[in-house]
Amino acid sequence: MKRLKALADKPIIGGVVKKAMASLASNDAKTISEHFSQYLKPQIADTEQLKHEVYKLRHNVYCEELHFEDVKASHEEHDEFDSRAIHCFVRHLGSNALAGTVRLITSANADQLLPIEQFCSHALTDANLHPKDFGRHEICEISRLAVPAAFRKREIDKFSGAATGAINEQQYSETELRCFPYIAICLYLSAAAMSLKTKRFHVFVMMEPRLARSLSFVGIMFRQLGAAIEFHGKRAPYYVDARELKRTLSPGYLKLLHSMEASLFNTPAQKSSPGSAKSAPGNAILLR
Repeated sequence: MKRLKALADKPIIGGVVKKAMASLASNDAKTISEHFSQYLKPQIADTEQLKHEVYKLRHNVYCEELHFEDVKASHEEHDEFDSRAIHCFVRHLGSNALAGTVRLITSANADQLLPIEQFCSHALTDANLHPKDFGRHEICEISRLAVPAAFRKREIDKFSGAATGAINEQQYSETELRCFPYIAICLYLSAAAMSLKTKRFHVFVMMEPRLARSLSFVGIMFRQLGAAIEFHGKRAPYYVDARELKRTLSPGYLKLLHSMEASLFNTPAQKSSPGSAKSAPGNAILLR
């Protein structure tokens, strides 16, 4: 895969290489989705107790490990956006520990700016696309994605500020290990599932450009809205219409998205097919 990535930006052969990488990733995802539910369960933090678990995990990653925020006496990291966010987490069934978390911040009116508007408005330079172009009930922002060190494996993820580390291979089985590099992607898919469920289709996020490029290989096609700025490392503003994921996701990751939806909303998993890939979910029950 490393050699393929080196060739992906080459003229002439780059397009073919990117398709090959997408195919490999899709095939991996098919296998992962079959094993994922045996070891990991995505859930919505819909109680105060579950939210406190999420805040403690975020403190561990954002305050104690990465030092993006000051250490709190409560050992919980939360802010003013949490009260209007949908919180999701992935639980490792074997240990009952949280393997990752993400939130989807919502906006009810013009006074409730998304963080990307409040703190990074100067980075939003795309004249044709901005949160203000949509109804406040139609927009959301993916934020505070965090995966603790015990559930991170790949050597390539060990760079400054990336919240990555080595997994204890003596503690987890080989089959389980295959799932862990996909936790961050599954959190993004969980956020997308929550976006679709609540009909907040217009999704914004600040992320590293290389992460956006990596996500494009599996069919998550973010549109960059401005140049990268210094924001806990070099990050740029991005946008995606969550409805497009049903069309652009590779088959393996579409299957994984359906698994996420089934787990989050306690519904039967959909079968991935050409028809389902083009249609948005119907009769969605809004999250409370």
